[in-house]
Amino acid sequence: MKWKEYPQNIKVRLITSFFNRAISSAVMPFMALFFAQHKGAIWAGIFLGVNVFIGFLSNLIGGYISDRFHRKTVLLFTSTTSSLTFGLMTLSLLPDQKLIMLFAVSYMMFMASSSLGRPAMQAIIIDSTTVENRKGVYALDYWLVNLSMAIGTALGGLFYVHHQLALFIILTLVSASLPIVYLIWLQDTSVKQLEKTHQNIFLDLANNYKVALQDKPFVMAVVGGMCIYAAEFSLNSYIGVRLAQEFRAVYVGGFEIAGVRMLSLLNIQNMLLVVLLTFIVTKITDKFDKKKMLLVGLILYGLGYTIITSANVWYILILFNLVATIGELVYSPIANAEKANMMPDDKRGSYSAFSGTSFSGADLIARTTIIIGAFLVPSMMSVYIGVILMIGTFLLYGGLFIFRTGKQHREIKVHSTM
Repeated sequence: MKWKEYPQNIKVRLITSFFNRAISSAVMPFMALFFAQHKGAIWAGIFLGVNVFIGFLSNLIGGYISDRFHRKTVLLFTSTTSSLTFGLMTLSLLPDQKLIMLFAVSYMMFMASSSLGRPAMQAIIIDSTTVENRKGVYALDYWLVNLSMAIGTALGGLFYVHHQLALFIILTLVSASLPIVYLIWLQDTSVKQLEKTHQNIFLDLANNYKVALQDKPFVMAVVGGMCIYAAEFSLNSYIGVRLAQEFRAVYVGGFEIAGVRMLSLLNIQNMLLVVLLTFIVTKITDKFDKKKMLLVGLILYGLGYTIITSANVWYILILFNLVATIGELVYSPIANAEKANMMPDDKRGSYSAFSGTSFSGADLIARTTIIIGAFLVPSMMSVYIGVILMIGTFLLYGGLFIFRTGKQHREIKVHSTM
């Protein structure tokens, strides 16, 4: 499927998401440093932890409202709120004595509004695609995610320290353009909306997610994804800590590559491989059975991260990071498309929000690896990560292809013929 053949809403969604992620990637990695410098490390840790919780709740609420109301209305509200709060963050940096509390409150509101609109953004892909072309769109989205993160991180690294205010001004202008783009180009297509079943909005919201929790195959896929993502997230948790402490520096000419630089190199390698190989790998996997390709991808991904967890030689780390990334490129578009195929038409936002809990859970598992790694030697940590990945592979594959109900199969066939 060529770009000109994509529905207009898909084009709008992919382009705006690219800039949205680039904005976040340019500043979010530095927020811990910013608050630690101005308010202290303990304050920063508590504040950012509270923000994670607020983002989690906002994501769930966003899933509910994106099914109850028009997606365009939700995105206009959340993107406008995000741009206004980002503008307040910029204004708080203008005085010589920065208005840190205004910045903190604005940042919290920015994170909440961004999380509130995320399920609607995810649901637009499902609304505007079919079973046949969904995998290709997810592959392109995956490529754009990594490209935007690479560009955003590079911009943040170049301008955050010495041109902080200029960086925030530019990002505010970009953020302010997004609701204008939604207003002009996003089409408010007719999508089946969720009917309210309880007068009490909190009961209605809880009942909505109760339906998702009762969908056992989907829950299996979400929990499986959580276990699988945990391995990748551990790269910047346990693996990063271990490399900083144990990795023996190597020299390229006069340039020293120590533990932290080795970690950066692995992250850069991952992003470059995704940008360069996504469409090549997708084109190859399209020729084979998706069930087999999902397993092949998960096996390569699992093998790569199991070895990286304990490896301490640079070329082993580079080689198996390559293996893990190729595995990710193989399995990720298939898994995302199949999870989307399982979502009921009137609960796509809610199901997308529930699916997003995979990342929160994976982040939590990855953080615990630092604690567990204090008691286990690296080789045993490889076994630990390997077991988690095996459990994740069984749950994800089982939820997507083995335990999916006959009703869901029929819904997919009906949807594909429409």
